[in-house]
Amino acid sequence: MSNPSILILPGDGIGPEVMAEVKKVISWFGSKRDQQFDVSEDLVGGAAYDAHGTPLHDDTMAKAQEVDAVLLGAVGGPKYDTLDFSVKPERGLLRLRKEMDLFSNLRPAQCFDALADFSSLKKDVVAGLDIMIVRELTSGIYFGEPRGIIEEGNERVGINTQRYTESEIDRVARSAFELAMRRGKKLCSMEKANVMESGILWREVVTEVGQDYPEVELSHMYADAGAMQLCRWPKQFDVIVTDNLFGDLLSDAAAMLTGSLGMLPSASLGAPMENGRPKALYEPVHGSAPDIAGQGKANPIACILSFAMALRYSFDLGAEADRLEQAVEKVLADGVRTADLLGEEGVTPVTTSEMGDAIVAALDASL
Repeated sequence: MSNPSILILPGDGIGPEVMAEVKKVISWFGSKRDQQFDVSEDLVGGAAYDAHGTPLHDDTMAKAQEVDAVLLGAVGGPKYDTLDFSVKPERGLLRLRKEMDLFSNLRPAQCFDALADFSSLKKDVVAGLDIMIVRELTSGIYFGEPRGIIEEGNERVGINTQRYTESEIDRVARSAFELAMRRGKKLCSMEKANVMESGILWREVVTEVGQDYPEVELSHMYADAGAMQLCRWPKQFDVIVTDNLFGDLLSDAAAMLTGSLGMLPSASLGAPMENGRPKALYEPVHGSAPDIAGQGKANPIACILSFAMALRYSFDLGAEADRLEQAVEKVLADGVRTADLLGEEGVTPVTTSEMGDAIVAALDASL
């Protein structure tokens, strides 16, 4: 059997720095756990534009379609602000998502006990938090037609159309139910069925899909009420599934419950390939942070945890994903901190590279 294949796209800003630490972890699994990966690397975003005049070369897109998982760092930076919209760095990421048809975006919000004080909420509200938001990624109001800005009478009118088909709702719902089966068998679907026809259809289809998953406890909540409940008592949730717009808002709100964007991974999954694995793109939630690029201040944990998600969801290596996540937790519990997590007494400030080394050392200690 061939080794799992990974395409690494470090990107711009702090992307190459955090990805360098992921490479250390990948090498550790090869040398210490005899889990080999076939790793290739290419350009995306501003780096690709500098080399090829496009944020994603066709050859790179072809590679992304062939591998088992794509691991991306970050894209963008002020250097590229004046480029035409069609070739801005972010278009490379959007092309990957679109052409790989990555419809299910997994955004975990996990608060490690050692970082509970970094949240803006009370410690008892967030300590031990571990929820997953599943956001539909390829349809909804961001893609619906008609759209645009038109002249109507004496003024301009902005138009965006919220549109979902049954099949689009069905497939992301099944993705969420499957995830719930692997976790706490509890799923909350969020929409606005009280004022939106698309919300009515969403609730109906999710309920129908739920009949195929009788072990999962399904509940429904209006998205605005869900936002309130995320701030009030987020630990009532396990898996949340919602549409593109509400998922965008709710996942960012949930992200800040944990205290730092430098801690948050994500996965975008598509339909299964011939080998049964879903097409998949893994990336940290944070941006390219050009203001700290090259200074050793970036937190690599979000990118490392994105690789942990790849272990779990693309390679069926759940035990190894647990091992990596526990290594991260051990390092944080020991008080090791990058610049974004300073502020407590008794912590040890480290560089990006030193954080990666500490996690590898914790992996060694787990053997």
